Amino acid sequence: MNTTATFQPPKQNSYDVVIIGGAMYGSSVAWWLSDNKDFDGSVLVVERNPTYENSSTACTNSCIRQQFSNEINVKISQFGAEYIKNFRAFMGNDDRVPDVVLQSYGYMYLADTPEFAATLKEALAVQQSLGSGTKHMTREEIARDYPFYMLDDIVGANHNLIDEGYFDGNTLFDWWKRSSKERGVEFLTNEVTAMTKNASGSRVESVTLSTGEVISCGTVVNCSGPRAVLTSRMAGIEVPIEPRKRYTFIFDAEKPLDRDLPLTIDPSGVHMRTDGQYYLAGCPPDEDPAVDYDDFVQDHSIWEEKAWPTIANRIPQFEAIKLVNSWAGHYAFNVLDQNAVIGPHTQVENFIFVNGFSGHGFQQSPAMGRGVAEWISHGEYRSLDLSSFGYARVEENEKFLETAVI
Repeated sequence: MNTTATFQPPKQNSYDVVIIGGAMYGSSVAWWLSDNKDFDGSVLVVERNPTYENSSTACTNSCIRQQFSNEINVKISQFGAEYIKNFRAFMGNDDRVPDVVLQSYGYMYLADTPEFAATLKEALAVQQSLGSGTKHMTREEIARDYPFYMLDDIVGANHNLIDEGYFDGNTLFDWWKRSSKERGVEFLTNEVTAMTKNASGSRVESVTLSTGEVISCGTVVNCSGPRAVLTSRMAGIEVPIEPRKRYTFIFDAEKPLDRDLPLTIDPSGVHMRTDGQYYLAGCPPDEDPAVDYDDFVQDHSIWEEKAWPTIANRIPQFEAIKLVNSWAGHYAFNVLDQNAVIGPHTQVENFIFVNGFSGHGFQQSPAMGRGVAEWISHGEYRSLDLSSFGYARVEENEKFLETAVI
């Protein structure tokens, strides 16, 4: 954790855009603004802990899928896959920029009831209408292609081997930061502690830093991850986002599989996939309350009592495995509907949300960063219509329906 002794003063006392939070989304919005030919304003990114040690970005599993039930979520991930596979081109064919590989071993959603299988088929129709490679598999087809699963309780699955799997999201993150800085975006180690609005309350006029500086701003962008509500409250705004713990486990298998393990979503809620020479698994706790913003303590019983037994049951070949690493990270969990809140507030018109991704953040960051930059530059979304993620649904308590949530 930083102390004020390590905080820096800003170079200016006024910026067109102040982004609060410099991890994946702060950097994505900053880069897309710098890449937008119609935007020539000044941008300040304020990050309280530039090591990003416990950020959702640092704790991510860095996966991408097209298997959503809502059309706009599918389109967001389709653009994400296009961006990942053409990363160097999007970065201006800079020779320094590495290629990013999308390892498409796919997601395998296992259904243990006819009702869940029907839900998967409904989502499949949406995905296929948009050109996705998702297919529904019977238990016999799963056994044919992936004979290592125990399938006695499984009635079917959805699976997609095209543009679904793992990618090195930290490469995107690193280059968004680097490129943004080269284009004039200022990244500042500091913390926003207060905001001042105009007399009518319709705009944020300034933010105050921990070191005392008062910064005038044209637009404020909330990219504060699990801390989103702490930032919004400075503007008198509530947003239903809280930190929820999610556990990740890296394990070695005495008898490795003879093929890639798709990212398998077990009906129990445990998921697992290939991770280089090892395997990765994760799950939520059975009791899933909000936690303290600085609570990253691991509950080792979750591995012993939930994850490991589920893994060994679903893949008997994994009865002999060894845990080699584990960590607890935070989802920026939207308790309303587990989907993002994007775009301007309904009353405080220059306060922009980029929050509440609930575990979808890395894969959605190219499209969402682009969309927010479009809104700031043009006052509208031009590539994908992200308006269904707007704050109005929070005020009206209307959920964005998405059945494919992990």
